[in-house]
Amino acid sequence: MINAPVERCFDLARNISLHCASTSGTNEKAVAGVTEGLIGPGETVTFEATHFGVRQRLTSRITEFEYPRRFVDEMLQGAFHSLHHLHEFEPTATGTLMRDTMTFVSPLGWLGILADKLFLQSYMTHFLRERNTHLKHVAEST
Repeated sequence: MINAPVERCFDLARNISLHCASTSGTNEKAVAGVTEGLIGPGETVTFEATHFGVRQRLTSRITEFEYPRRFVDEMLQGAFHSLHHLHEFEPTATGTLMRDTMTFVSPLGWLGILADKLFLQSYMTHFLRERNTHLKHVAEST
């Protein structure tokens, strides 16, 4: 729940500069495509970040866009076999209910499945929660 209008939450969630600020723990930077401001339908962004001590790049495209209710970004290139991230925004009497649904498939077959169960699922959940806590703080502070 975020005590801010749905339009504000939607725009903050697709703000590349805010995304980078919210992921300071991984030194995330936008290095190609849309590198600052708002990303929109069909546009791409490439992030570079350090996860598990390894510098990685991930390129995503906005594949669905319904302002201000939902958008989807999907990985084009990166460490996962596939990654699909649905962002949903529902206006409420007190602000906005924001939901993130991220599904991913790790590479390396059964080794990837084992990594998912042992640590990757919880790591990605923690990553999204930290990012969304930052977004909530920004949305409610102005």
